[in-house]
Amino acid sequence: MNFVVVKVTAIYLIFSLTVVEPQPVDARKKQPLINTLASQDLVTNLPGQPAVDFQHYAGYVNVNETNGRALFYWFYEAATNPDLKPLVLWLNGGPGCSSVGYGATQEIGPFIVGTDGHGLRFNNYSWNQEANLLFLESPVGVGFSYSNTTTDYDNLGDAFTGESYAGKYVPELAELINDKNTDPSQHIDLKGILLGNPETSDAEDWRGLVDYAWSHAVVSDETHKIIRENCDFDGDTWSNKNCSQAVDEVLKQYKEIDIYSLYTSVCIGDTANSDDASMQVMMMKKTSTMMPRIMGGYDPCLDDYSKKFYNRADVQKALHVSNGLPLKNWSICSVKIFNNWTDSKPSILPIYKKLIAAGMRIWVYSGDTDGRVPVLSTRYSLGALGLPITKAWTPWYHQKQVSGWFQEYEGLTFATFRGAGHAVPCFKPSNSLALFTSFLLGESLPSTR
Repeated sequence: MNFVVVKVTAIYLIFSLTVVEPQPVDARKKQPLINTLASQDLVTNLPGQPAVDFQHYAGYVNVNETNGRALFYWFYEAATNPDLKPLVLWLNGGPGCSSVGYGATQEIGPFIVGTDGHGLRFNNYSWNQEANLLFLESPVGVGFSYSNTTTDYDNLGDAFTGESYAGKYVPELAELINDKNTDPSQHIDLKGILLGNPETSDAEDWRGLVDYAWSHAVVSDETHKIIRENCDFDGDTWSNKNCSQAVDEVLKQYKEIDIYSLYTSVCIGDTANSDDASMQVMMMKKTSTMMPRIMGGYDPCLDDYSKKFYNRADVQKALHVSNGLPLKNWSICSVKIFNNWTDSKPSILPIYKKLIAAGMRIWVYSGDTDGRVPVLSTRYSLGALGLPITKAWTPWYHQKQVSGWFQEYEGLTFATFRGAGHAVPCFKPSNSLALFTSFLLGESLPSTR
């Protein structure tokens, strides 16, 4: 097994992420951060990489020797004092979208793919300023991850495997860790999860999506009225023809703009017709059991830059992809995985309650210009928990400006980002780093200028 052994005492699962509290380490007893067995995964010649003082590693974790199942990872040391800082695991949603293509090189990693798809630029607000970052392309079939057993691709679901759809399988992973922690030999000091614009409860998510579209003038009063009178999102929603047609009208209008970012321009040009960009249109559909899982991030042009970059032979070689085998075709999201996803809980609110009772820290944040999993969906879902409020709704500040609003409950904090779309760090990099820092420290967001 190729993997990075990190000497930390804290782990965080965010957004896709999980959290472990850092604790003092006697400098005289410190061991190397990276196990020497992983030295072959050290990235030394990534094309276009800015010079940095920290190390990063990429390669494969063999998760099933029998089936030949391997997941691709990319690990960045914290920019300073990596031995003393927590480990953060970032998982993007979809399901079927790449944590490397989105999280690592569009959102929170130290390198952002350039607009020509050839170079990289340094991210001054990378979250590795505060933590060691681990990005995993999961499950098999996402990005560079693979299996030599074809049936592995036909049995995918939440039980098989943090923005968006990761809002479901991150809490499920946290629950699994919590349950397994009864065995001292498997104990992981997991303290909490941080989730951004997460899918949470199908019924509340649907209500939030249509109410947000109406309140932001995407659909008419008449369409919204039909939905209110005919849609039972808690029951057999799509058996009602009037409901189904009205919701189709909402999705139709969202095809005209960027559902992930209502007030920014869409990508226009040849790249907008690429296979990856067209996924957004293809996935604007309903299913009988779950939310319309629309693929990807917020900027189809950014997606194309990532596709160009990761399909370069020299980039794949630098990242130790396929161990020297012929060029692997990388895509930012997988239609096959999306279509084959067979297992999805309609609500993970019971898991929230379980994790809160176990004492885990849970923070949820929402960019307030996202129509895909809008702030209303999250407010409806959290409202259904019925948690006591410990700090009432109030602005939080960054650089003396209102960054958003937040409210604290017993066991949970909810915060908004003013003027941010679905992938919040793309819109508010400095603000999101500030929230991330408060989360790691277990401190309230700044409520004064």
